Amino acid sequence: MKNYQRALLAAALAAVMSGCDDGATLDPQKQMGPNPELPDSQNFLLPPMQVPEGVAWKEGEMPTVAEGLKIEKIADGLMHPRQVYVLPNNDVLVAESNGGPKPVTRPKQLIMGVVQKASGKGGPGGNRITLLRNVNGTWEKHTFIENLNAPFGIQLTGNTLWVANADSLMKFPYEEGQTTISAPGEVVTELPGGPINHHWTKALLASPDGSKLYVGVGSNSNVGENGIGAEYRRAAVLEVDAASGASRIFASGLRNPTGLQWEPQSGKLWAIVNERDEIGSDLVPDYMTSVQENGFYGWPYSYFGQHVDERAKPPRPDLVEKAIKPDYAISSHVAPLGLLFYTATNMPQYQGGAFVSEHGSWNRSPLNGYQVMWVKFENGQPVGLPQPVVTGFLTEDQKQVRGLPVGLAMDQQGGVLIADDAGNTIWRVSAAQ
Repeated sequence: MKNYQRALLAAALAAVMSGCDDGATLDPQKQMGPNPELPDSQNFLLPPMQVPEGVAWKEGEMPTVAEGLKIEKIADGLMHPRQVYVLPNNDVLVAESNGGPKPVTRPKQLIMGVVQKASGKGGPGGNRITLLRNVNGTWEKHTFIENLNAPFGIQLTGNTLWVANADSLMKFPYEEGQTTISAPGEVVTELPGGPINHHWTKALLASPDGSKLYVGVGSNSNVGENGIGAEYRRAAVLEVDAASGASRIFASGLRNPTGLQWEPQSGKLWAIVNERDEIGSDLVPDYMTSVQENGFYGWPYSYFGQHVDERAKPPRPDLVEKAIKPDYAISSHVAPLGLLFYTATNMPQYQGGAFVSEHGSWNRSPLNGYQVMWVKFENGQPVGLPQPVVTGFLTEDQKQVRGLPVGLAMDQQGGVLIADDAGNTIWRVSAAQ
């Protein structure tokens, strides 16, 4: 770490020590489910920050899985693997990216950026898609598509491969079995990007018939501090017509919808959402929710329904009144980045429910997230409390972190693949037998 970074970290820690937040007062389980506890909000000159030191996985180390499961490493040496996508022939595509540089519009952003990178979130991404192929038990690695701009979402419809970059939706011709695509991609439509691009990841999901693409676009700020004009077509799920590239806002007020999936029983669109920061360790709970067409979910004017955020200026009571309460909170600052409804039979105890990967908190004490958990669904709705399934990314004393889970996918054998961002690894979880 460079000297100026050490100085900034020292300044940040001093600010945290002098702040009035003594850390979280709620058990995270009290902020899980349809009716989370929501304490009074707080305001800080500098938000409280706590991050573990990022360290590499040692030889033979791996995450811990729940009873009855096993985990194996299928690839490493990647450059910030963010998403995994399984092709019909069981090849695995890995999107490697870490966004671009962010302009600093407020002094505290400089300190916040240094603090966040200390846990292994820094460094360049690959700006590419890598293909992994299992050949007689050995995983081959092939460079599939290069020279992308922070790719995140991947979908295949017929013979068309769709890639959501930080600023555009592209399509490529695909033939089953190929290990590289040399044909130039075609930009189907631009996506909100620009010089700030505060939330750069673009989640992607095709409609069952392939005629529409749904894109999750995060906000360009924490709570609108860059001006509402910077939020044009952001904090939203966009619907893109596959044939023409025409798009519209499908749902809005979703601060950062980082994962999109079809819930298998109801057929409804579901999303995981990263909520706002800087009003306390126990606010605001991140969540998962069904996404209603033309629905508004509160950001930036309110959270978890109609709880007003006084920082959003000018206030919009008309929008607060119509804000939809999310279906299911998963506690504050866990940073959910991957969503997978499990439909296979390899791990029947998880069939029908949703796996959620939690990248982990940076502004909560004690830390929260840093795991893959599972939520049971009945009749198309989440029930009960989440169950931890893959842990061990964070050391027990919370001082070091070895990996950060992001994208999730299910392979043809019913295994669950996990993209480990900071660990630059792909893990596979399956039944132990």
